[in-house]
Amino acid sequence: MPRWLPLSMLGLLAALLTLPVVAVGLSWLQFGPESAQVLGEMIHTVLPGYAGTSLALCLAVALGVTVVGLTSACLVTLFDFPGRRLLEWALMLPLAMPAYVVAYAYTDFLQFSGPFQGWVRSTFALQGRVFPEVRNTAGAAWVFTFSLYPYVYLLARTALGERASHLMEAARLLGAPLGRRITEVALPLARPAVAAGVALALMETLADFGVASYFGIQTFTAGIYKAWLSMDNRLAAAQLATVLLVLVALLLKLEHGAQRRMRFASTRSDHAGSAESSPVPLGGGRAALALVLCGLPIAFGFVLPVIFMLRPLVDGWGELNWVPFAGWAFNSLWLATVSALLATVLALVLAFGVRVQSGATWSGRFARGVAQLASLGYAVPGAVIVVGLLLPLGWLQSVAPETSVGYWITATALGIVWAYMVRFVAVALQSVQSGYARVPTSLDESARMLGTTGLGLAWRVHAPLLRRSAVAAALLVFVDVMKELPATLVLRPFNSDTLAVMTYQLARDERLGEAALPALALVLVGLLPVVMLSRTLRSR
Repeated sequence: MPRWLPLSMLGLLAALLTLPVVAVGLSWLQFGPESAQVLGEMIHTVLPGYAGTSLALCLAVALGVTVVGLTSACLVTLFDFPGRRLLEWALMLPLAMPAYVVAYAYTDFLQFSGPFQGWVRSTFALQGRVFPEVRNTAGAAWVFTFSLYPYVYLLARTALGERASHLMEAARLLGAPLGRRITEVALPLARPAVAAGVALALMETLADFGVASYFGIQTFTAGIYKAWLSMDNRLAAAQLATVLLVLVALLLKLEHGAQRRMRFASTRSDHAGSAESSPVPLGGGRAALALVLCGLPIAFGFVLPVIFMLRPLVDGWGELNWVPFAGWAFNSLWLATVSALLATVLALVLAFGVRVQSGATWSGRFARGVAQLASLGYAVPGAVIVVGLLLPLGWLQSVAPETSVGYWITATALGIVWAYMVRFVAVALQSVQSGYARVPTSLDESARMLGTTGLGLAWRVHAPLLRRSAVAAALLVFVDVMKELPATLVLRPFNSDTLAVMTYQLARDERLGEAALPALALVLVGLLPVVMLSRTLRSR
């Protein structure tokens, strides 16, 4: 290991990035009569409700994202019809929509006092409610399905595009009809990708706070915030956070297992673009049906929510107060910029440490272990990170009341940036490591033979080759920080409201017209990684 990057630095990074999870786990060391009483009360009161609601929501979302994501992936990969090229990237647009923005949009349009029900009542002379209540578990499942199906769509599309075409053609030559080729060749190939995509969607569902809080459904994340902020019960919050962390760990294990099953030899060859393996052409009614089936997810997950949010924005355009919006935007931008730069630097340090310690020595295993720990951060819900950061703070203040650590964590940007690093260094690290995978190790050996080692190797050899990966990493972290709600809501500095926080607070106060401007600003920022991802997929 180079002198400028000692193993102690990697160890320090590992400690900082895993402290919240470790703190939540260590909270059970204080388990005593009071903890047992709190746990017993939760088991008899709120815990069954949290578990039942979260389970029902996860089952509905898993079914929804599987049907929508796999159907759209099969259509644009295995078939050719008018508009397919446009739909290939348009199906990724819901990635730009935070789920809580979609929830606010549908609620504003479909609620009793909204324009849709008002129009129906006035047109058909009806009285009372003419549309089911949106704010319930079924409404949340709808929102998550059309916000998160791109996880399944992207992974299934990649798996089908790389492996299914030649096997489908071989099955056709053996006389298998189209339906059998799809059910017995294409879908089994896509099964690991679908499992990985569903696991990612469920992790996002369990980590969500904005939709659950706004819809008033009792999930584990909403329960953690209620226990900590409303009931001022840290023990209950820590125990709920532990349960949520265990559920996420199980989903993460499922996702990793599915990803490993996807890593078998690709069946691509030099004839991948030939007519023999090209998508099956569709015409007439079948092409129209495929167009509709691919267009509905885009409409429900992106187009309609944007239109629903534009309506109150246009109606109240003359009354908008741009001064506070400029302040929210500035706070969001500087927090996102600082976090993106810092996360990218940490990712480069971790990736370089793994690169130069690629052997089977104990230092190489240590470096890879640190990188793996950092990679788990994205799966940790924001609510767990908040509890994990504030629990040690409470213990420290009880031991040393005069310490100023509490001020630095809760009253400055240190706490929120720390939480962002725990959650989003994994995003930057994945991008940087994918860039390193395209840099042959022979370049390192040649540089060492010419006398370039340590910092010179990183700066003169790796940095120019990793420029695009580093920029992509910074962009992804920037957008994720802009949209992050749970951790920002609790740990943001005083008088530093962000676009995400104000969107949530204005919508919670039923001021959806005012919430439209910051919500649409978040959507606009979210389009950046979608465009980048679309260009990356097209270049393959």
